[in-house]
Parts: sequence; structure tokens; C-alpha cells
Amino acid sequence: MEATQIRRLAGEARGSTGRALRDLVGGLGTAALALGVLLWLALVAAAGLIGIGLALVPSAARALHAVADLERARLSRRGAEVLSPGPPPGRWRAVLTDPATRRELRWLIRHATAGLLLGVLGIQLPVWAVRDGTFALWWRLIPEGGRTPGLGLWTVHDWPGVVTVSLLGVCWAVLTVGLSPALARWQAAPGRRLLAPGPGTDLSLRIAELTATRAAALDAHATELRRIERSLHDGTQNRLVATTVLLGAARRMLTRDPAEAEVLLERAQSAAEQALAELRAVARGILPPVLADRGLAGALSGLAAACAVPCRIEVDVPGRCAAAVEATAYFVVAEALTNIAKHSGATRAEVAVRGSDTMLRLRITDDGRGGADEARGSGLVGIRRRIGALDGGLTVTSPPGGPTTLEVELPCGS
Repeated sequence: MEATQIRRLAGEARGSTGRALRDLVGGLGTAALALGVLLWLALVAAAGLIGIGLALVPSAARALHAVADLERARLSRRGAEVLSPGPPPGRWRAVLTDPATRRELRWLIRHATAGLLLGVLGIQLPVWAVRDGTFALWWRLIPEGGRTPGLGLWTVHDWPGVVTVSLLGVCWAVLTVGLSPALARWQAAPGRRLLAPGPGTDLSLRIAELTATRAAALDAHATELRRIERSLHDGTQNRLVATTVLLGAARRMLTRDPAEAEVLLERAQSAAEQALAELRAVARGILPPVLADRGLAGALSGLAAACAVPCRIEVDVPGRCAAAVEATAYFVVAEALTNIAKHSGATRAEVAVRGSDTMLRLRITDDGRGGADEARGSGLVGIRRRIGALDGGLTVTSPPGGPTTLEVELPCGS
């Protein structure tokens, strides 16, 4: 096997293990919350046996739904979107017979027990790997009579024992790489199966949302076509007409006044160069070549370098996203930095980009005066339309006095 293939496989293993460990940590957090809610439900059920817990059933159902929504959001960030069936009923009799609440309760029991254990195991494996793998560096610090961590049955007094513990650390590392993705899948499986809407669930709200998103995408596409048409008609076409007129005049003057013909030819060349520059600008407005040449990180670095406000770029994206997603992210950052330079009065800006296999997240902040409002035509409407065309989300936080923060989520497929 070639060295490049080994490096590629090692990089893929490192990436999948890192993603799995992040998923396990997130699942461990929701599992801990699920355990707390499960204990609360047990108390409510016990109180209900003596007739004083029925009034607490709706609030317990809301707590169950809240932690289930947290898990839905976590799973949606890591894969296909898990839709919510909606809030639970308000009356305790309806809560007890609600199919969606029953499915959430089944998930809660599994996630608070098996999901919690899987999360703990997934975190312990790399901890044990680091502990035993570095044993050779600190084994002499073990006090007399103390037991060796990992082995636990005896104390290592010589280097053969140190090698044994270190080999155990290698085994833990191999298990971490081999088991972490499976542990993450097992932890997420009940949520994907039980937290999604069941058969017969009314998805009219989601259908309406997708219909609005499709309309926004078509509107954004039409707006982009009009922008390109105006750029070509008002700029490039006029330049080419001027070039044609100048060339015709130069041809007629060539025999009568060669000097004047030379001047006309220079003006025609200048008009042609301007038309070419405008064509390049229009082409860059459709899909910037810098995205294909340097990737999203390089393209955003170029935007930051050209921004009138000092801007720091931080990009952590494991791989390339779809061209449409990268182009949308590029134009969103470009428009946001333009708004910052023109309207915010900021002294600095920051752009942070985080990516996974399924979602690209952007966070754009500045220390300006704040008060950004879509209703005042600040460019946020165009940004939202671009994002909506990909079924993404935009959150704007801009209190008077600042700072302004734009948080963008762009789905990029699994």
C-alpha cells in the first residue's frame, strides 16, 4: 500500500473517530438530561397513584418534549432532519393517550439507560487510551504500594510491566477507532426511529414551510437572473456598442486622417477592455472562480483581506461542500462584510465557519452600533433569500449599540 493511501486512510479514520466522539459527547449530554426527566416522570407517576400527580402530567410532558426536541436538533445537525410532531396536548387525559408522547417516552427510557451507558463508554475508551499510552512518562510517580491504573491488580516496578501497560493503551486506542462510530450509531438509533413523526402525523406545517422555501428559491433565482441581465445590458452591451461605433469611425477615417483613426482605435481598445472586465465581474458574480481554485477557506480569506474593516477568518470544514452551498456561504459573507463596512461603524469583524457532513454553519459578528433591521433594506433580505433557497436558516441578533451577530445554517447533505 502506498504512503499516500495510508495517509488518506489514517485521515479518514481520524475524521470519523473525531465525529463519532463529538456525537457521543452530545448524546451523553442529552442522555443526562433524559435521566433527570425520567426520574421526574417517575415521581409524577408515583404521586399520581395517590391522586396528587395528575396536575403535574402536562408539565412533565412538556419537559419530556423539550429534551426530545434537544435530541432532534442534535440528530438533525449530524444527519437527516428529524421533524418534531409538535407540542404535546395541554390536558392530562390527552397526554396519556397521545401517540407521539408515548413514542417520546419509549425513547426517553432507552436514551436515559442504554444511551447514557454508550456515551460513558465512548468517552472512557479514549481516556483509557491516553492514560495507558502515556504510562511510560509517569509510572515512577505511583506511590509505594499503589496499584497501577488500568491493570489495577498490581504495581509495575520495571520496564517490562511498563511496556505491558503501554500495549494495553494501544489496544484501547484501536478499540476507540474501531468502536466509536458504531457506538455513536447505536446511541442515535432509538432517537431516529422513535422521535420522528409516526404514521398519520399531520405534516402540513412542514409542507407549508417547504412550499415557502421553494417559492423563495424561485424568487431568488429570478432576482439573480434580473441582476445578471441588468449588468449585461447596462454595462457590457453599451461598451460593446461603443466599441463597434468607434471601430466603424476608425475604419472610415483610416485613409483620410490616420492620426485620428489611431486615436479612435485606442478608444475602441479601451472600451473593449472595459467590456471584458465587466464580463469577468458578471461571471464572478455567478460563481467565483476563487472557490474552485482555493476552496471556501481561501475565498473567504480573500474577502477578509479586501474588507475595509479588519476581519478575522476562522474556517473548520472537514471537506468540500456542494458548489451551491459554498457559493451561498461566499456570497453571504461578502454581503455581510459589505454591510459592516458601509453601515455598522465597526472597528473589527469576525467570521467563523464550522462544517460537518450534513451542515455548514457561519457566524459573522462585528462590534458596530447594531440596530440592523431587514425592513430598512440593509441587505439582510437578500441574504435570507439566498439562504432560504437552500432550506437554510438565518438568525440575526443586533440590539441597539451592538454587537451584531449573524448565525447561518446551510444543509449540505449527508
